[in-house]
Amino acid sequence: MAASQLLDAAFARELEALRRRLSVRARSGAGGDHLARRRGGSAEFLEHRPYAPGDDLRRIDWLAFARTGEPVFKLFRAEEDVVVRVVVDASASLDAGEPSKITVAKKLAASVAYMALAGSERAQIMVAGDGLTRACAPVRGRGSLPTVLRELDAIEAKGGTDLAEAIDDAVLRAGRPGMLVVVSDFMDAGPFDAAITRAAAAGHDVALVQVLAPEEIDPALEGDLALEDAETGAAIEVTIDARAVEAYLERLNALVFALRALAKRHRATYVRVATTDSLLSSIRRFVSRSVD
Repeated sequence: MAASQLLDAAFARELEALRRRLSVRARSGAGGDHLARRRGGSAEFLEHRPYAPGDDLRRIDWLAFARTGEPVFKLFRAEEDVVVRVVVDASASLDAGEPSKITVAKKLAASVAYMALAGSERAQIMVAGDGLTRACAPVRGRGSLPTVLRELDAIEAKGGTDLAEAIDDAVLRAGRPGMLVVVSDFMDAGPFDAAITRAAAAGHDVALVQVLAPEEIDPALEGDLALEDAETGAAIEVTIDARAVEAYLERLNALVFALRALAKRHRATYVRVATTDSLLSSIRRFVSRSVD
């Protein structure tokens, strides 16, 4: 973990106090650590799986360990596995801000993945650009954290975005539902609300984390300017006055309203994060299932 700037040891200790509050409503149906919400569940022993660092030591089968010398984890029939999938928008628009939106997005993703791994869940990092551009294999246990951090460190903000296609592809690859966390500025020219609705309908526990730069929330521009689209490279000359700023803020507020409505409709989480906000405060709102 020391090789990455995304998650230092001091912040990881703060996350330890929050990870037990990370609950996932969706269940994938495989053996795991969380009680399934279905009738007739029992504590009947199902099988063993190999122990992963960070697993609850109380769930190790010590008799099996004494026989084989290999630690194994006990699974029960009424329990199901959880995969926390984090889709990180890596389009060029995320390169804005100081610190940049992509840096904050990666730190948020690292925090969510850490809490999942520390809670014996599986975590998977997916990268969105023009569709889903990369998806690492799901990993489990604290010992897998360096792998997750390397995946996140490698992400660069560049190119265009098709967030709807990325979300649909993530759901398709998932096979079984889990928690689907989408970290983006959501400034996508195309409609993504239908893809989020499809993810929720497929049984995923959806969380939307919107990352914005302070100058996007409260723009301080005026006069004649030449603006360039970060994703397409298209340049336009505009005159920024109070009316133009007001029109922009109306569009931004409409986007926030739409995201908030989506979250409420699908019992999802929606957290809006400025790049200068406290990361810990943002994660607290995330685990509290906030709708900002």
